[in-house]
This record gives sequence, structure tokens and C-alpha cells, in this order.
Amino acid sequence: MSALVLQSDFGLDDGAVSAMYGVAVGVDPGLRIHDVTHNIPPYDIWEGSYRLAQVLSYWPEGTVFVSVVDPGVGSDRLSAVARTATGHLVVTPDNGTLTHLDAIVGITELREIDETRHRRPGSEESYTFHGRDIYAFTGARLAAGIAAFEDVGPALDPAALVRLPITEPELADGRVTGTIDTLDVRYGSLWTSIPRTLFAQLGVGPGDRVTVRVRHHDTVVHAAGVRVPGAASALRAPLPPCA
Repeated sequence: MSALVLQSDFGLDDGAVSAMYGVAVGVDPGLRIHDVTHNIPPYDIWEGSYRLAQVLSYWPEGTVFVSVVDPGVGSDRLSAVARTATGHLVVTPDNGTLTHLDAIVGITELREIDETRHRRPGSEESYTFHGRDIYAFTGARLAAGIAAFEDVGPALDPAALVRLPITEPELADGRVTGTIDTLDVRYGSLWTSIPRTLFAQLGVGPGDRVTVRVRHHDTVVHAAGVRVPGAASALRAPLPPCA
């Protein structure tokens, strides 16, 4: 039996998350159920995509994730189960939620959920709570070993995934640029798309100074000289900006 890990934008002010837990336990009372978060801002698919990529690699291979940030519920968007290159399964609407996992980890297989077979019994007339009736139910069956990935439904081409637009970080003209993908909601830190390895190619080290500029569209909204964190080092000549 694998762990089942839930994420949503439902919050904890009503019984929506509890209902998902109840459906999963109804599939198998022995399931181990955990949470990523249920405080994704309403309908914020980007945030849901990022938080999945933030935590997935820390969970054992075979873990089943259910992510429900679904502004298109009741529409013709597809329900899917993805298998990652790390051997995890993700049950989610195909609406962009898999964007960061595909870019960072890789999606190797994708199947459409056959909603005529994989849904909570008695929920056939429900059109607005697929998180409970389809995703939690299907995720629980996968985690419990009752259903296999190959039985979920027809195979889809991973290349056809709905993807949110991502700007790749780059190093050019002595500066490195990227995007602010999200923030540390509790402590206020900004998390960028710039990997440490790319930043290191600037040739700066701990204690050196760079200029950081933050732009919103074409407008600079913040600019400051900062010292690279780490052990102190000799101050070298000023470097070109790090945008």
C-alpha cells in the first residue's frame, strides 16, 4: 500500500477536505493519508503546480498525489493520472497543474480517467465536486492497490499535456535572469526560477556583491546591491546586474 497525499484550494473552513478523506478511507480504512496543503489560493493553478514540484521528490517512489485546483470543474477539461520519471502518480485535472513536475522531474506516462468506471458509487449526478467523487476515489484505489495505473483509462500523449507558460532562466551578457515563481508565504522570501548552478556561472562567490533588479513587465519595481550569502570573501570590482 502506498501513501496518499492530498492538495487542494479548498481551505479548511468547511467539510470539503474531510469529505475527501472520508471517501479515501471508505476505499480502504488502512490508507495512510497526508496533505501537501489545502491553502492554495482559489483557482491558482500555477501555485498548485509549483507546490507539487516543491515536495514530490521527498516522498517515496509509488506515492500517489491528488491535486485539485480546478476552476474548470464541470467543463470538458480532462481528468488524468500522470506517472513521473521518479515513479510517483499524480491524480489531477489536466489544466496546467502538472507544468512544473513535467519541467523539473518529467512526466513519462499519462492516462485519462474513465469517469464512468472510476468514481464514487452514487455520485453519477454530481458535477461540481470531482475532487471528492473522482480524484480522491481514484487516488485511494491506486494507493491501496485496488486499481492499477494501466486500468485508469486510455493512454494520452504526455506531449499533449496542458502546460502553463514558463520562462526559462538564462545567463547572457554577464547577468542571469529568471522569474519569481512563488514566495515563502510564512516568511516572505521570494523563490526564483534561477538554479544555483546557473547563478554560479556568473563567477561570484560568498561575500561578493551583485545588483538585483525586480521588474514587473517592463518597470523596475525594486533595485538593490546585495552581498552573496555565505562566508566572507574579498570584495571584487562591481559586477554587472543580476536581473
